[in-house]
Amino acid sequence: MADTAQRTFEIENSIQSLDDAAIYRYSEEEQDAIYEKKPWKEDNHFFKVVRISAVALVKMVMHTKSSGNGILGQMNEVMGLMLGRATTDGTFIVTDAFPLPVEGTETRVNAGESANEFMVTFTENCERVGKSGHVCGWYHSHPGYGCWLSGIDVQTQMSYQAHQEPWLAIVIDPIRTCAAGKVEIGAFRTYPEGYVPPEDGPSEYQSIPLEKIEDFGVHCKQYYQLPIEIFKNSIDSAILDLLWNKYWIDTLSSSPLLHNRSFTNKMVQDCVQKLEQIDTATVLQSRFRMVMQEPKKRKEDNPLGKIAMDATKMASEQVQGLTNQVVKFALFNCCQCRADHSAATAMER
Repeated sequence: MADTAQRTFEIENSIQSLDDAAIYRYSEEEQDAIYEKKPWKEDNHFFKVVRISAVALVKMVMHTKSSGNGILGQMNEVMGLMLGRATTDGTFIVTDAFPLPVEGTETRVNAGESANEFMVTFTENCERVGKSGHVCGWYHSHPGYGCWLSGIDVQTQMSYQAHQEPWLAIVIDPIRTCAAGKVEIGAFRTYPEGYVPPEDGPSEYQSIPLEKIEDFGVHCKQYYQLPIEIFKNSIDSAILDLLWNKYWIDTLSSSPLLHNRSFTNKMVQDCVQKLEQIDTATVLQSRFRMVMQEPKKRKEDNPLGKIAMDATKMASEQVQGLTNQVVKFALFNCCQCRADHSAATAMER
């Protein structure tokens, strides 16, 4: 059972097996050379991909899901740091992660003096025990509202990039991760102040709650997103086996339908509020295009289309949760039926 759950996790998140020890090889000389050259100063898109070890991914996800509940059962935001390195070809390699002792709310988290002291102490202890890799970025959670950078996140990342380059920002949504069964994660770099990015093609639509749309829209051109690859080697596999042996029962017994019920209610209310904001003129324009056979707008540009996509995503998450419950019900009830049948047969004999 544990093996099946682990394989499902690896397939859902496209984890690649990699027996290349070089990916963990850390060189101070190489890092010093990259820092001296500062290629990101010449190319604002120098960093092009992020590679994260499966163990670091699991650590970050477990941390974001273990946060205390805030008002109305919502998770609080949490924050942590990542160990790893940057390469000369514009790749971030994240090999480990550790949480920071910070107090977050449902909508924001900030690192204070205690977190900075903890970071320094942790780094010093890593050097003492010979653990390779430097702090190369930070991660935090967006419980229920997607993976992107808010205004505060943008300012935090810009500050880090100004003083601690090379530096990466990662955002994880633990609630949508639980609902979808796949880790909802994003990696980001901010542009320097005053830089105007070129107009790119249409980006993938994101389901943003109504209360967050303005913050997302104001700051979405101040950073860019990097593709993420997840990898593991033989050492990672051994650690993952240990983690799964400890936590697979909790995973099996949990239900996203129960765990996310307050989030689901909130998303339904959000869809209703978005519908109420659509004026009659928008609907009439859509009907006029259909009558005149004019080219349709992309779904992402149509307010009704956006709501339809949000509702479809929410419905698919509910269907997946129901499917999981049905499978578990059938599995364990069949086991119980067989056990009762065996007991009855033994008594008859």
